Amino acid sequence: MSALIELKDTKMVFKVRKGWFSTLDLRAVDGVSLSIGRGNTTGIVGESGSGKTTLGRVSLRLLEPTAGKVLFDGKDITEVKESNLKWFRRKAQGIFQDPYSSLNPYMTVERILEEPLVLHEIGSDREREELISKALTDVKLTPTEEFAGKYPHMLSGGQRQRVGVARSLILNPEYIVADEPVSMIDASSRVEVLSLLRGLQEKYRIGFMYITHDIATSKYFSERIAVMYLGRIVEFAEARTVIAEPLHPYTQALIAAVPDPDPSNRLHDRSVVPGEPPNPINVPSGCRFHPRCPRFMKNKCEIKEPVLREVKRVHQVACYLYD
Repeated sequence: MSALIELKDTKMVFKVRKGWFSTLDLRAVDGVSLSIGRGNTTGIVGESGSGKTTLGRVSLRLLEPTAGKVLFDGKDITEVKESNLKWFRRKAQGIFQDPYSSLNPYMTVERILEEPLVLHEIGSDREREELISKALTDVKLTPTEEFAGKYPHMLSGGQRQRVGVARSLILNPEYIVADEPVSMIDASSRVEVLSLLRGLQEKYRIGFMYITHDIATSKYFSERIAVMYLGRIVEFAEARTVIAEPLHPYTQALIAAVPDPDPSNRLHDRSVVPGEPPNPINVPSGCRFHPRCPRFMKNKCEIKEPVLREVKRVHQVACYLYD
C-alpha cells in the first residue's frame, strides 16, 4: 500500500500557562507514526483526551506539529507556510462532529457548498451549479433543487451531516478526516451516514482517517484500527483482528464496555475501563495505562514505557505482557 498521508514520529505539544510566568507541556500527540493509503480507512479509537482529534488536525496541517513529519503523497508539508498550502486544501478535507455548529445558519445549502468553489476559483456560475447538484446527489439529498434552497435549521441532524459530507466532497478531495461524524445524530441516521461514506470512498478512492470513541462503529467503516491512549498508539492491526483478538488491556476494556445487544445477557454487568485518564500534563512513568491496568506488573510496567511492536502477523501492541 503506497501511503497517501503519512505521519512520522509526530508530536504535538501545547503550552499551558501555570501562573503568570511559567508554562507546562501538554503532550497531546507524543510520537505517532501512521500511514493511510488511497481508498483505505484507518480508524483512530480512544477515550476523550487520548489525542485523536489533535492527530487528525495535524494530518490536515491545521496544526503544525512540534516534531516529526507530515507527508502527503510523498511531499513533506510539515513546515510549509499556509499561504503555500492552497493545493493541499483542495486535496484534504474534514467532516466534523457537530452538524449543528459546523454549518453557517445564515447561508443556504447552495451557498454553503458554493463557498469552497469560490474560494478556490473553480468553475463558472453554471459549472458550480452542476458541481453542487452532483455533490447533493452523491449524499442522497434529492431533489437537489429543493435542498439547495434550504437553511440548516430546516434540516434534520442526519441531513445536516450529509450537507457536511457534500461540502467535503465538493472539491474532489483525496483524503478526508472524519472526526466523530455520527456521534451527534440519531442511531438510525448513523448507519445511513456510515454506509454513505463507505460508498463514496469506494466510488472516489478517498483515504479516510475515521476518528471515534466508539470502537463498535469503527469496525464497520475501517480496514485498520489504531487504538490511542494518552497521545500514543498502544495497538494497531486490521479492524477484524482488533475486535476479535484485542491484545492490549486498554483495548480489551474498550471492547468489554460496548453494550451487548443479546437480551439473554441483560443481567450481566457491563465492564468499564477502570479509573479516569491521567492528566496529559502529568503523564505516568512507564506504561501510561499502568495506573488503570488490571494486569499491571509491579517493578516493570511503571519503570519503562513499552514500545509498539509486532507480536503477531500485522498486529502491533505496546505491552509487556507479550515480551
